[in-house]
Amino acid sequence: MTPKVARYLACNQPATPCLVLDVDRVESNFRALRDVLPLARIYYAVKANPAEPILRRLVSLGSSFDAASFEEIDACLTAGAVPARISYGNTIKKVSAIRSAYAAGVDLFAFDSDEELDKIAVNAPGSRVYCRILVENAGADWPLSRKFGTTLEHARALMIRAGTLGLDAYGLSFHVGSQQTDTTSYEAAIGRVSMLFTDLKDAGVNLRMCNLGGGFPTTYRDDVPGIDQFGSAIMGAMTKHFGNALPEILVEPGRFLVADAGVVSAEVVLVSRRGLPQGGTDPVRWVYLDIGRFGGLAETEGEAIKYRITTEHDGGETGPVAIAGPTCDGADIMYEKSNYRLPLALSSGDRVSLLSTGAYVTTYASQRFNGFAPLEEHYI
Repeated sequence: MTPKVARYLACNQPATPCLVLDVDRVESNFRALRDVLPLARIYYAVKANPAEPILRRLVSLGSSFDAASFEEIDACLTAGAVPARISYGNTIKKVSAIRSAYAAGVDLFAFDSDEELDKIAVNAPGSRVYCRILVENAGADWPLSRKFGTTLEHARALMIRAGTLGLDAYGLSFHVGSQQTDTTSYEAAIGRVSMLFTDLKDAGVNLRMCNLGGGFPTTYRDDVPGIDQFGSAIMGAMTKHFGNALPEILVEPGRFLVADAGVVSAEVVLVSRRGLPQGGTDPVRWVYLDIGRFGGLAETEGEAIKYRITTEHDGGETGPVAIAGPTCDGADIMYEKSNYRLPLALSSGDRVSLLSTGAYVTTYASQRFNGFAPLEEHYI
């Protein structure tokens, strides 16, 4: 929690649940990434948090943007971004969305299939395209490898075909998975893509760009490598595999830029104990918050993303807990197996803070499931 967020929560006591996000921290993270990857162009993954104050700050810093929909493209344009700095990075797009993006001046599109390539060729003629390669996501807390990407062999055929369709076969991309904690994942992926890069150039395809995707991690409960370690690993691998003929380098950070800038403030609705079949009570207390998986904490599915939780009773005796949301859905359980411990003094009405929640929480929030309104957002 940044001092700015702490002061805001202490002075204003906003109604819960809410997100309070320090936009200055977003800028600090952007500058840190730019420092360790000075040769890369940063395309902020808008899906992480599309709030206008974030987009406007990043526009002022010279950022580019990775959009997953035309609605995100429109949000970037409204915030002052120019079309040339926007990539339509979703490999799954409606024809109407491709047409709207192209009409707005966007000319950079991702794809990973023949069908998507055909749609781009017809509805965004002459555009630059890049093909997403399937790579390993080992080390990522939130893998992305099943739904996206294609094989090297198929990508080769697709990129050659792109030119015959009148498109500019601009580059290749990959994504090592979100919240990637292993720097060697980037090294392996770069090596894999570099072979295809060379093969395609030998085949006469004018490739110029390598998109390394996102995945850079933030700190939740466990420590992660610093962004400088990722920068060193990436540039070492790029130099090793491409030598002095480095292509244009793109990166698509989302979580790294905004996660640790935000804090969710929540209220404890209930703390209870369950009876045991053999008698007595379970030592594990159930702590129900006024925000859960349907309120924006969807990344707790499978207990994948483990947020750090602080309370006003920290420092006192603790005990094991299961943590759940307020809805009447049985799936609204965030943590039951991850060995969370919270103060024994915690009770209904207490406020708690879920740290590093600036990424994905607001956009995952449901629209009034069980009647609960989406959490309020405060950008400071």
